[in-house]
Amino acid sequence: MKLTKYAHACLVLEQHKQAIVIDPGNFSDDFEVPDNVLAVLITHQHADHCDPGKLRAIIGANPQATVYGLGEVTQVAGMAVSAVQAGDELDIGTFHIEFVGGAHATIHSGLEPVGNVGIVVNRDQLYYPGDSFTPPPRQMNYIAVPVAAPWLKISETVDFLRAAAPAHAFPTHDAILSAKGKSLVDRVVSNLLDDSDVYTRIKNGETIEL
Repeated sequence: MKLTKYAHACLVLEQHKQAIVIDPGNFSDDFEVPDNVLAVLITHQHADHCDPGKLRAIIGANPQATVYGLGEVTQVAGMAVSAVQAGDELDIGTFHIEFVGGAHATIHSGLEPVGNVGIVVNRDQLYYPGDSFTPPPRQMNYIAVPVAAPWLKISETVDFLRAAAPAHAFPTHDAILSAKGKSLVDRVVSNLLDDSDVYTRIKNGETIEL
């Protein structure tokens, strides 16, 4: 399976000439609509993960694609969404998808809470928790880990990775950081893991083989 990381929290997965898009939000300015998209997976309703304009572009180029997300995502997506919830599993083409978690991390007690589902791909190949630190259901080969947000402390990122113990991890959710900020976060996280080689930054627009 190939993974392309775009700015902030958007990922594209490809295998057997089929593609899935995860969280095409409004901070992912470099996103390019791929061919042969079977599905768009949305972790939650916030605009940096769910941009109606990008969804229209994806579906316009791939009318066969289905958008999956929590029921509340429909309110902001501007189109029909196939509702999922934590605990659901789907086979989408050659991909196996699991949804876990259910709640967005707390930003502040004064804000209304929203839902969030983490996404597990191909059982242990990739885990992306969305805006949460919900533990993966099993040990993962790759974890896309959030590193910067109003709801996040870097100690939580480190503790999450220590507990999950993936073979590999790479940072996401970092569009609010400057280049110097990203370097600082990467250095702190790497230095606090037992194996600093686990955590590696993937450049925006870069494609890797998982």
